[in-house]
Amino acid sequence: MSDDDYSILPDNINNPDFSFKIIVIGDSSVGKSCLTLRGTKDKFKDFYSPTIGFEFLSLNIRIKKKILRLQIWDTCGQEIYRSLISSFYRNSSLAMIVYAIDNEESFNNVESWLDEIKCQTHPNLKIFLIGNKSDLEESRVIGKEKAEKFYLDHKLDFFIETSAKTGENVQKIFIKAAQMLYEEYSQYIGKEITSDAVNKSTNNISLRTSYTEKENDDNDEIKRKKQCSC
Repeated sequence: MSDDDYSILPDNINNPDFSFKIIVIGDSSVGKSCLTLRGTKDKFKDFYSPTIGFEFLSLNIRIKKKILRLQIWDTCGQEIYRSLISSFYRNSSLAMIVYAIDNEESFNNVESWLDEIKCQTHPNLKIFLIGNKSDLEESRVIGKEKAEKFYLDHKLDFFIETSAKTGENVQKIFIKAAQMLYEEYSQYIGKEITSDAVNKSTNNISLRTSYTEKENDDNDEIKRKKQCSC
């Protein structure tokens, strides 16, 4: 899909063709809220209070002739709220795991976040790895090569470094998410996403809900149990 096949739309779109749920997870203070604010509103705050539970933002993108709404759930990273936010993983189409390039612990914890979402979601979930705070090059402790190796070793769907402060690559991750989800469903259904694959009351579509046959639900549950002990 070329760069000419999409456009960012205003917030006041009442009836998008499809909605996709995206969760943004990772340790506290890696810049998840700043990242989602920059990506959806093109704004940046120097001081941001820690997220309690979750915050919800949305972004409308036209892919070819369809309007997609990304429903972005920015989750808290504090350990005390981990059991709370896991309930928000349900029916997500894509997860963004964020670490900060100047925070080694946040990168070391990526694997535990990955294990958690594999326990709580379905096997077809798309997963992005995001190295935030790329503007802090002088404080970098996680090399790009190390993160790329993790991304490749774990067969994740996309990796990029971003800066919520400067805006570098931020919009790109949400455009990539929209393009990837659109292409996935276009391939699954055939030529193009159709309304038959959508919850008609909400226009919501996810990798989970597209597989509606009970045998696929059962297979997902079996796979999930094999992936974790929760």
